[in-house]
Amino acid sequence: MNAAATPSLGSAGKRRFVLWMVLAAVIFWLDQWSKEWILAHYQLGEYTTITGFFNIVRAHNPGAAFSFLASAGGWQRWLFTGIGVVVTCVITWQLYRHSHKTLFCLALSCIMGGAIGNVIDRMRHGYVVDMLDFHWMGSHFPAFNLADSAICLGAFLLILDELLRMRRGDKS
Repeated sequence: MNAAATPSLGSAGKRRFVLWMVLAAVIFWLDQWSKEWILAHYQLGEYTTITGFFNIVRAHNPGAAFSFLASAGGWQRWLFTGIGVVVTCVITWQLYRHSHKTLFCLALSCIMGGAIGNVIDRMRHGYVVDMLDFHWMGSHFPAFNLADSAICLGAFLLILDELLRMRRGDKS
């Protein structure tokens, strides 16, 4: 392996890498705390109306986003867990390599914190705990959680980072 393939971080780079890892850990912790709170205070399907368009609810999702593969028979638990583990490894490597790229690393930290939160749910419960329920005129958006929110925010920030990079003409 040549030196160019493995970037070496100076002390500032190592501090930034640790910062991004800590941010992912905070997102993970907030997600897990919110899920534990829901599990302790709500029964499955129980909800509290907050506004005319938002409820706090306890929902279980054995599938992926929008309950994709929710009724697949159980194998999807391991597929989504494996994907989450692989994504976490790739993101950790990218955070290490690009710790100086603030928006890029912020996006990856959000995605990683959320991905780990949902992987832990799948391993502990066999499903992801959801609690945020938005609705309008009798139609409900699929319930989601803080991990899902962090993943969506991270995806948005990745797109924004790429658009800004292209606008600057940055090749890296």
